[in-house]
Amino acid sequence: MKNEVYEIEGMTCAACSSAVERVIRKLNGVENAQVNLITKKLIIKYDDTKVTPEIIISKVKRAGFQAKLEVFDQDKKPKEVHQKNSNDIKRRKQTVIAAVVFMALMLYLTMLPMFFPSAPTPRLVDRKVYPVNHAIIQLLLTTYVLFLGRRFYTRGFHALLKRNPNMDSLIALGSGSAYLYSVVITFLIVDYPHLVYQLYFESAAVVVALVMLGKYLEAKSNEKTTDSIRRLMELAPETAFLEDKQGLREVPAESLKIGDIILVSPGMRIAADGIIIKGHSAIDESMLTGESMPREKGTGSQVYCGSVNTSGLLHIQVQKMRQDTILSSIVRFVEEAQGKKAPISKLADQISGVFVPIVIVIALISAAFWAFSGKSTAFVLQVFVSVMVIACPCAMGLATPTAILVGTGVGAKHGILVRSGETLEKMGKVKTVLLDKTGTLTRGIPTVDTIWVNHGTEADLLKIAYHLEQASEHPLAKAVVRRTPSELIGVDDYIVNVQETPGRGMGGSGLKGEKYLLGNQNHLLEAGIDLSIAQTFLNDASVQGHSIVLISKDDTLLGGISFSDPLREEAFKLIGNLQQKNIKTVLLSGDRVEAVKTIANKLGISAYHSGVLPEDKAAIVEKYQTDGMVMMVGDGINDAPALALADVGCAVGSGTDIAIETADVVIMNSNMMNVAHAIQLSRATIRNIKQNLAWAFIYNIIGIPVAAGVLYLFGGPLLNPMLGGLAMSLSSFSVISNALRLNKQKFDGEDLP
Repeated sequence: MKNEVYEIEGMTCAACSSAVERVIRKLNGVENAQVNLITKKLIIKYDDTKVTPEIIISKVKRAGFQAKLEVFDQDKKPKEVHQKNSNDIKRRKQTVIAAVVFMALMLYLTMLPMFFPSAPTPRLVDRKVYPVNHAIIQLLLTTYVLFLGRRFYTRGFHALLKRNPNMDSLIALGSGSAYLYSVVITFLIVDYPHLVYQLYFESAAVVVALVMLGKYLEAKSNEKTTDSIRRLMELAPETAFLEDKQGLREVPAESLKIGDIILVSPGMRIAADGIIIKGHSAIDESMLTGESMPREKGTGSQVYCGSVNTSGLLHIQVQKMRQDTILSSIVRFVEEAQGKKAPISKLADQISGVFVPIVIVIALISAAFWAFSGKSTAFVLQVFVSVMVIACPCAMGLATPTAILVGTGVGAKHGILVRSGETLEKMGKVKTVLLDKTGTLTRGIPTVDTIWVNHGTEADLLKIAYHLEQASEHPLAKAVVRRTPSELIGVDDYIVNVQETPGRGMGGSGLKGEKYLLGNQNHLLEAGIDLSIAQTFLNDASVQGHSIVLISKDDTLLGGISFSDPLREEAFKLIGNLQQKNIKTVLLSGDRVEAVKTIANKLGISAYHSGVLPEDKAAIVEKYQTDGMVMMVGDGINDAPALALADVGCAVGSGTDIAIETADVVIMNSNMMNVAHAIQLSRATIRNIKQNLAWAFIYNIIGIPVAAGVLYLFGGPLLNPMLGGLAMSLSSFSVISNALRLNKQKFDGEDLP
């Protein structure tokens, strides 16, 4: 199966996106196809032995739209696409201003005298004195407004001919009918001056102008919903300073190759993923991870494209091509998430697909009913136009994608990457969260916990341990090095001929020929060291799940050091937050039962599983899935099977490629509270979607009958088409505005549910 993304041109409403989905899904070999109205993209999964890109593009074209295979280009998108959108919005603004000015002139000539008879109007176009002149000036003003909104007619009638009527079709039919009717009346005014009061030019002009205004506001708001993607892409600098045989020179960042050496001065953004080969600095990775504090990095440290060098000069060796950087992966991840729909949108999508034809039928039936009831042609036309222009499939079509766009953007800004709308919806329904201990609830970095001394002093023991461990890459060795005070290190070698025995420990000789050993119990027992005196120390460490090393000199046990993997500070807040939401928390660990129980008790977790291997976690996930949705939280590497099986797989503290490829949710920083924040974001987004859908459905359910004259039937007023057009324009704008409110949500446990 092949996955591709196509850019679709010509879509204006939910009926359009439904039409594209409908024709593509009919293709034999297409497994899934989703069209996002906001991003104007088709995401398709298909069998490339049965379907080709040419067939897909041809099918979309037959439906009345244009399709183009999208090629990911991080360097061109933020500049060109955003500039193109900005230019389009500027042109729209100019057109809308002109349309609104001519609409205002139309209302001044037609509506003002009705409400304010004494209002001054030019005598030459006064309807009472020169009705023909009055009709002609209306015709001219309306014709220009309709010309400015000609896209409604070209696209609307084109969609009708392709048998995929959309919102433009409704506007074109409604306003076009009023315009043609008024043109006919204009010719009759010479003989029947009283017909000047039956002109509907203003309805056509006002409807088109207001819908243009609504579409402009909608486009402005839509641009804000994609700000998160644009800002991410703009993090990558356009140029870099390359150091090679030709010296130091500035080159385009996209030309960098693996192995190149680049120089990054303080204040500059790093142009590629790489390794520091010279220099030391604090690196600001806040836009990638959400963490506000810069990270200290030196020779051998990994750095990422888009992060900022805040202090020293750095020499960096490029490790990845531009399109393969972590930043590029994040951008693709978020774009993919924003293009996929949530299950909650299915009903709205199904209705949108048949909405426009149903509205046309309702308009025709309503007009026919009132015609047979003996109403005038003007009355019947008013009903027909009102029904056509008040109906709004866009509000339903925009309800879900706008909220998902904003929600995933808010998450990305805080270092929370959500794979899809479906994942976003599932997270809010999670009943159980399974948490891997090591590296997830704990820091994953061992630290010295207890120093037990049998002979000598603690300082002597640390000094011996340091000189045995200083050259080792073992995590426990690094913990000893970090723990040893500088005054104990000294300049001269304290122990020489140091050798490492894999899986056992270290050994070396003192300057006077003493034999030193450091390692696990087996390492010292094999050397004949009596460990009986250390049993209490060993038992205590075992109960707490601590790792240990023992140290001896010749035949004497000097003491031991225990190491712990401390819990993250925010782990306690996370468990409390989840439990407040009535979400069950379960601890998983490969440690001994005593150690796991101790950690569980500290955190207030009642359910735990010890001695769990990576392959066992999947079975535990299945067990808890019988009680509802399960989220598995791990490091994204050795938890891959469980992350894949869980309803929501969440990789924490990892920007690795494997995490981005396999997890449903990736927490880019080390803040464990972001697991709770992700669930909070899900609930807020789904609540926002429900609000949008409720508004869209209620608006259409009430608005269409009112426009059809139901209120008039029972003695109420008849809806004016101009009010219908205004309501329709504001309905879409209100949905987008409501979705944008998600940007104001804060992850403090108060603003989010």
